[in-house]
Amino acid sequence: MKGKIAVIRFLIILLSAALLLGGVCYFVQEYQIQSQSALSQMGSRGTEVTAIQEKLKEYGLYNGNIDGIYGSATREAVIRYQKANGLTADGIAGPATLKSLGISVGTIPTATESNVYLLARIISAEARGETYEGQVAVGACVLNRVAHPSFPDTLAGVIYQPGAFTAITDGQFNEPIADSAYQAARDALNGWDPSGGAIYYYNPDKTSNAWIRTRPVIKRIGKHLFCS
Repeated sequence: MKGKIAVIRFLIILLSAALLLGGVCYFVQEYQIQSQSALSQMGSRGTEVTAIQEKLKEYGLYNGNIDGIYGSATREAVIRYQKANGLTADGIAGPATLKSLGISVGTIPTATESNVYLLARIISAEARGETYEGQVAVGACVLNRVAHPSFPDTLAGVIYQPGAFTAITDGQFNEPIADSAYQAARDALNGWDPSGGAIYYYNPDKTSNAWIRTRPVIKRIGKHLFCS
C-alpha cells in the first residue's frame, strides 16, 4: 500500500511540474508575440504612445488625455500631422512619422571590438546553420532595430529586449560563437544589409507565432524570411 501511495505522489509531482512548465512556455510565447507588435497604432499602449500624444498636443493637433492609449482621437491627430508634413496619412505612427515627430531613433553602432563580439554572439545563436549571407542578414536585422524608433536605441538593448530572440531564452546565446559570425558581424556593422531593411525574421518551418506570419515579407535568405 505504501508503495502505491508513493507512486501516486510521484505522478502528482510530475503532473504539477508539467503544468507549470506549460504555463511558463505559454507566457513566454505570448510575451514574444506582444513584444513584436512594434508600430504604434489603434489599440497600442505604452510610453511611445504617451510621447506621441505629448508631441501632437504641443503642435495643437491633439486635445485628448495623455494616457498612453492609442485610440481614435490619437489616430485622427496622427493623420492630421501626417497630412501637414507630407507623410503617408495612414494613422499609424511608423518610423517616418516618429522620426518627424522627433521621437527617439537610435544610431547604428560602430564596429568596435565589443560590438562585434556582442553582435557575433546573437548571429551565431540565431543563424549558425545559415549561409554567410544569411548570417549577415540576421546581424543587419538586429542593427535595423537599433535605428528603428519602436525598439531600444542600443545594440545591447535590442539583443536583450525581453522576448525578442528565442536564442536568449533557450540558452543558445551562451554557446560557443561560430567563426563565421565574427566576420558577419563586422560586415553588418560596416553597412552590408542583405535583409533589405528588415526588422523581423523567422523560420516558417519552425515558428508557431501567427502574428509574425502577417508581417510583409521582403525576401527569403536560406531558411529565414525577412520582414518589415
